[in-house]
Amino acid sequence: MANATDAHDFARAAQENQARLTADLKPSYDFIVCGAGASGSVTARRLAENPDVQVLLIEAGGSDEVEQVLDPAQWPTNLGSERDWGFQAEPNPHLNGRALPMSMGKVLGGGSSVNVMVWARGHRSDWDYFAAEAGDDAWGYRNVLDLYRRIENWQGAPDPEYRGTSGPVWVQPAVDPSPIARTMLDAAREIGIPTFDSPNGRMMEGLGGAAISDMIVRDSRRHSLFRAYVQPLLDRPNLTVLTGTTVLRVTLEGNRATGVEILRGNDVRTIGARMEVILSLGAMQTPKVLMHSGIGHEGELNRVGIPVIQHLPGVGQNLQDHVSFGCIWEYQEPIAPRNSGSEATLYWKSRPELESPDLLFCQVEFPVPSDRTVARGVPDHGWTMFAGLARPSSRGRLRLRSSDPFAPLQIDANMMSDPDDMRAALACVQLCRDLGNAQAFRPHVKGEVMPGSLEGEALKDYVRDAAVTYWHQTCTAKMGRDAMSVVDASLKVYGIDGLRIADGSIMPRVTTGNTQAPCAIIGERAAEMIRAAHQL
Repeated sequence: MANATDAHDFARAAQENQARLTADLKPSYDFIVCGAGASGSVTARRLAENPDVQVLLIEAGGSDEVEQVLDPAQWPTNLGSERDWGFQAEPNPHLNGRALPMSMGKVLGGGSSVNVMVWARGHRSDWDYFAAEAGDDAWGYRNVLDLYRRIENWQGAPDPEYRGTSGPVWVQPAVDPSPIARTMLDAAREIGIPTFDSPNGRMMEGLGGAAISDMIVRDSRRHSLFRAYVQPLLDRPNLTVLTGTTVLRVTLEGNRATGVEILRGNDVRTIGARMEVILSLGAMQTPKVLMHSGIGHEGELNRVGIPVIQHLPGVGQNLQDHVSFGCIWEYQEPIAPRNSGSEATLYWKSRPELESPDLLFCQVEFPVPSDRTVARGVPDHGWTMFAGLARPSSRGRLRLRSSDPFAPLQIDANMMSDPDDMRAALACVQLCRDLGNAQAFRPHVKGEVMPGSLEGEALKDYVRDAAVTYWHQTCTAKMGRDAMSVVDASLKVYGIDGLRIADGSIMPRVTTGNTQAPCAIIGERAAEMIRAAHQL
């Protein structure tokens, strides 16, 4: 009872504090963090831990105090809601002309408040690749593993080599998973894929495997990265969280970032940053804000009439996303989904010679057709192998339509444009069928519904019709040292002082698996480097 009272008292104090702080905004803050998503929440928290530092955290969306966010089972209801940016890709000839919606979170917590809550650290090879691209071993796997141990509050079987238990992020295996999830692990073993106690740690240091998913769910409620990192500090006078506020552009004096121009209600105003601006707006909005600030490819900026401050041709290029192809089976008897409805995961290879997995599988305990495949007939009761490409070869790009910051982006996702992706997709679908038709599933499954007996060109056509986003849009302002890199190893934007990027857009390539855990690492690394630079 005391704990409930304490929590109520804190919530009231935090609400009153934030009401005071947002009613009387300062003309400038030490740091402005733009975007309260998976990375921005982490960076803002770590900076605000120093009571002498004034931090402003800006979020375009609103409160996460809604049941659709907090109830893990309701996550699909956020797609297409006011908590979704509602990005729409251009029609794609490689997907039979389909224009995919590309949902991203627009709410406190960003994607971590609307996603399926899976905690996936990425593969060892991802982080070592980041380190090689950046020229900085601190981005490598060994250091990142130390960070994961530091930030996790692991609730599974003790594993001190790989897991920490004193950090802010409550991570637990899916509780009492569905029998269909356990069956997927049995099917994996049946076809020669190893299974593990956790999908993080040893499993993601080698060839891959299958496991019950790790989730950021606490006491049957979503434990977003905003709730893990920022919420406990909302009663502090040095952290202001401003919702319902869109960042339009970064203000610059010469080649130095001085603040941001924002829209709040009908009011456009500028707020200064005494030390740094940190863009954590995600792989769509971060490059959009950069370009509207005059930072990007000079030809693209000239095309829409934006004066060029810094020519960086990589802004908005290199767009990557995991693409999925749902394969569906019908149940013998209905089995109700549990937890988030996605409790088992698998990573494996499309070709035996690969040294790390390039395919990503999440079992979903209900049918998930695409806009096209729904016409093939969806069973009333069934499950989906939501499987796709963990290491896609295709690359997309973002372009401005005009100099108006309110105009939507032109998103050329370009999925499946590289022939290697079709080859991997066919191997992926075949592996799905091998799993779903394994002996282990016989007691639960009446039969395969999609793709069924399709082969050859008909199966390729199914892949194009079935393809959907995994909602893992990344890599549009990549870290590196080549001409297309936007930030250096310390996440500073090339050629601009006082401006860093901390979100999934800095990934040189999309990580193997769901992206929110790697985005937490990006937030931690950003804050670490900012504090060191300013001796905080």
